[in-house]
Amino acid sequence: MTIQKVGVVGCGLMGSGIAQVSAQAGFATVVREVSKELLERGLGSIRKFLQGGVDKGKLAPADMEKTLANLRGTTELADLAACDLVIEAVTENIGLKRELLTTLDSVCGPEAIFASNTSSLSITEMSTFVKSPGRVIGLHFFNPVPLMKLVEVVGTVRSDPRALAAAKEWCTAIGKTVVSCGDSTGFVVNRLLVPYMLDAVRAYEQGLASRDDIDNAMKLGCGYPMGPLLLTDYVGLDTTCSIADIMFAEFKEPRFAAPPLLKRMVLAGLHGRKSGKGFYDWSTNPPS
Repeated sequence: MTIQKVGVVGCGLMGSGIAQVSAQAGFATVVREVSKELLERGLGSIRKFLQGGVDKGKLAPADMEKTLANLRGTTELADLAACDLVIEAVTENIGLKRELLTTLDSVCGPEAIFASNTSSLSITEMSTFVKSPGRVIGLHFFNPVPLMKLVEVVGTVRSDPRALAAAKEWCTAIGKTVVSCGDSTGFVVNRLLVPYMLDAVRAYEQGLASRDDIDNAMKLGCGYPMGPLLLTDYVGLDTTCSIADIMFAEFKEPRFAAPPLLKRMVLAGLHGRKSGKGFYDWSTNPPS
C-alpha cells in the first residue's frame, strides 16, 4: 500500500489543518465539505494560515503556491474515488460516520485506507461499516494540526498491518511524530489528559483554589505550557464534556465523569474560546 493521493472529509478546524499539512508535504489532496459555503470557509482559513507564514517570513511565497496547487476542494464524495487514503474529520457522531464510511466503501478502490480522526469513538465499530474492516484505522491529529507534531495511529484487532505501515509512513512524510496504540476509548493522550482536566474543574468547583491559582500551579509547578482550565477553554467545554461522557460510558470510572459545573456551563452556552466565554473571557487579549 502506497499513499500518493489523500482525501479529507470535512474542512472545519481539524479537516482544513489535515488537508493543509498533506498538501504542504507535496501530496495531491482533495478536501470535501457538504456545501460550497463551508468549503470556501475552510479553504479560506488555509489560505489565511499560509499567508500568515509568508508575512512572517516563515514560508516562501512559492511554497504557498505549491501547497495551494496540491489542494482541491469539492462537495462530492465521488471525487475521492482515486484517493489512497481518506481521512474523515466530521462531527463526533457515530451515525454520521456510519453513513459516510458506507458511502466511501462503495466509491473508493479496494486498497484505499479509511482513517478516522475521532478522539474518542471506537475505530473497531467504524470498521464494521465497510466490507473490508482491515482497511479502517485511526489517525488522531491534534489542534492546531499544522503546529502540533503528534499523530496517534490507532489499530484494531482487524487492521491490516500494511495499512498501518503505510499510514505511519505518510504521517512521517508530513512531518509528524507517530505514537502507535490500540483501539481503546481516548487512546493515549485523552486517556491521560481528560481526567486531569476534569479534576481541575472539580477542584475549582469545590473551591479548593481560584481559577488563576489552579492554572498557575500547574504551569509553574509542573512546567506545563498552560493551565488545565485555560486548556479546557481552548479544547472547548462542549467537546471536553462529550469526550468525558463517551469515556465514562466505556469505563464506568468516576474519574471520567463530567463534573456538574462543566455540564451546566455547556448547557449555558459557555463553550470556551469558540463561544467567547468559558472559564475565561475571550473578548480580551489575553483572555481575562
